[in-house]
Amino acid sequence: MNYNLPSHLSDLPIYKKAMDIIMLSRSISTYLNNDLNYLNEDGTEDNDIYFSGDIVQQSTNLAPEIINAERERYSDKKHKHLESLDRLTSKLYSNCRRLERSKSNGRDYLPILKGELRTFKKLQRSWMLTL
Repeated sequence: MNYNLPSHLSDLPIYKKAMDIIMLSRSISTYLNNDLNYLNEDGTEDNDIYFSGDIVQQSTNLAPEIINAERERYSDKKHKHLESLDRLTSKLYSNCRRLERSKSNGRDYLPILKGELRTFKKLQRSWMLTL
């Protein structure tokens, strides 16, 4: 995934971790979708399937927010991107917790994603100090 990066951005640990999270969330979502795409006896679908799509969408938005924050010149606009990054990370974490309660074998991989998100948060705190 290339977002037309300046060369220094692709070397940032937080950007690399965001890319890892994207790949991991896509893999987990694919695994979960295979288990959750059935219909219940009453003809309804499993609501947890939507959370698996949410983790992909939210993780995909991490890298562009990092890029936008790095490129922004004005501190108030930088902070808006940082706040958005915070919200995305929190939503990702809460959707992981929701998916852990699903009826899928894929939920066993969610603690790995949650661990990556914790590492991302630590990197985010130190990265924010450099902006």
